[in-house]
Amino acid sequence: MNLQDMQPIIRVEDLHYTYPGDEIETLHGLDLEIAEGSFVAVLGHNGSGKSTLAKLMNAILLPTSGRVYVDGIDTADEDRLLDVRRTVGMVFQNPDNQIVANVVEDDVAFAPENLGVPSAEIRKRVDDALRTVGMYEYRLHAPHLLSGGQKQRVAIAGVLAMQPRCVVLDEPTAMLDPVGRREVVATVTRLCRERGMTVVLITHHMSECVGADRLVVMSEGRIAADGTPREVFSQVELLRSEGLSVPATTELIYELRRDGYELPLGALSVGECAAAIMAAVKGA
Repeated sequence: MNLQDMQPIIRVEDLHYTYPGDEIETLHGLDLEIAEGSFVAVLGHNGSGKSTLAKLMNAILLPTSGRVYVDGIDTADEDRLLDVRRTVGMVFQNPDNQIVANVVEDDVAFAPENLGVPSAEIRKRVDDALRTVGMYEYRLHAPHLLSGGQKQRVAIAGVLAMQPRCVVLDEPTAMLDPVGRREVVATVTRLCRERGMTVVLITHHMSECVGADRLVVMSEGRIAADGTPREVFSQVELLRSEGLSVPATTELIYELRRDGYELPLGALSVGECAAAIMAAVKGA
């Protein structure tokens, strides 16, 4: 997929944001485009501005100055707010905050019901959304009895039932164990790859970003790095200076390079890393 040839579904221009009562800006003049159909991970330590950016993409917050456009719609246009929210769905850290019903399928149906979608269409959307996230067999269960990863997948299904073209996930795995994190990341990756849905994943877990098309690293309200996973993870010193780790494979190759081995920092997967090390050892 050539992302340069795709039209942006989200465009940010000279974006500034200051929280009410604060004297210091949280975001300092960001310029950013998100291509439709792409999987973009936004990384950064706490306070970097990544969650603020996520909320601006869905018009939960509005710019202090500058513009955010969703499919060409200015998010500051109050008359188009519903169009913005239909285009960009949001999933938050705590799935309990997004679950509103006592039965899984009723919870997934909540948003389309409020949009006035006909009953037959709601039934179809709910079943489709639950199958997409692998939770159809739990449709009659009580959400509070599910695991954290299962709850988050139900929350994602609730967003999918609105049929957005883009889903923004704000630290969706922060409260999950490793199994739950893998479940959620696998689900959103499949949404992008199989359905062509734009995915913006806000996270600080490096392992969740390896399969993304693009990584955007934020620092103190600015973009510190922007590129493919191979390009960004190769900047080990920059990431360390931002308080971020790199994948274990990159860390291993980085340390071996310091010991004099000629190895490519872009070998991200375990297979690529092992092959690069074997080649280096044989050539030594």
